[in-house]
Amino acid sequence: ELDAGGNRARPKIGEFIRDQISNHFESFGEVATIKYIDPSYTVRSVPANGYDSLYCTQLSQNAVHGAMAGVTGFSTGLVGNKMVYLPIPLLVASSPRVMNPYGRTYERILAMTVIPFV
Repeated sequence: ELDAGGNRARPKIGEFIRDQISNHFESFGEVATIKYIDPSYTVRSVPANGYDSLYCTQLSQNAVHGAMAGVTGFSTGLVGNKMVYLPIPLLVASSPRVMNPYGRTYERILAMTVIPFV
């Protein structure tokens, strides 16, 4: 089987892990809510570089370590040059629901992603 690029299709590991976790909890009569976002749907506006690769590796490794340690309701991130677990309720509580297209946050996003300001 080939993918859209003509390469040999890889197994869908994300869906497999999601299903295995769900089945594990169902075997105990519990319901697990699992959100899986296929990485192929993410959009990147600039090419990845070595720093991006290292950062993504650190984020993913810390997410797996936290999950395997039984930590829930968290995201991983870099704070003060240290990799940390960030509680999702704390992240959501301080995030804006609407972004001002003329505000400082929007300008920072444009600068970081090298998107021209229109």
